[in-house]
Amino acid sequence: MEPADIDVLYRWENDTRFWDVTDSTAPFSMHLLREYVADYNADIYAQRQLRLIIERVDTRQPVGIADLLHFDPLNNRAELGLLIGPDFQRQGYGERAVKLLMSYACNHIGLRQIYVYIRQDHDHCLLMFEKLGFSRCGLLKKWVKRGKDYYDVALMQYIF
Repeated sequence: MEPADIDVLYRWENDTRFWDVTDSTAPFSMHLLREYVADYNADIYAQRQLRLIIERVDTRQPVGIADLLHFDPLNNRAELGLLIGPDFQRQGYGERAVKLLMSYACNHIGLRQIYVYIRQDHDHCLLMFEKLGFSRCGLLKKWVKRGKDYYDVALMQYIF
């Protein structure tokens, strides 16, 4: 992440359409995001998280965010988080970003497995991760609450 990414982070982190797949319950201030980016240390061993901005190669325009979070170096695993901006969805950016992140996770960090939580009604995401070789290994009933409704979440796993 670079200071130039703050505006797009602000827009995406505060877009309530994405909150149903995150733990966000309140907007982030610009001040808080500036501090976060300024203090961010991309050392996954120190932070237990790696946050990367997905950019177009030709224009360097940000199109999304990819995360490895809840990094567990003892068991060599991490959760994968993915956000593709609304203007860039269903154009292949998510699939390409996940492939690159998987390669990096395996070849440079030495992860043995990656897992992801996906709301059961997000068919496009479920199909994309299955296409990438992830297996559904669990269903968490009524796992996330949004408003007054509870939603099931699929747990998917990729073992290198």
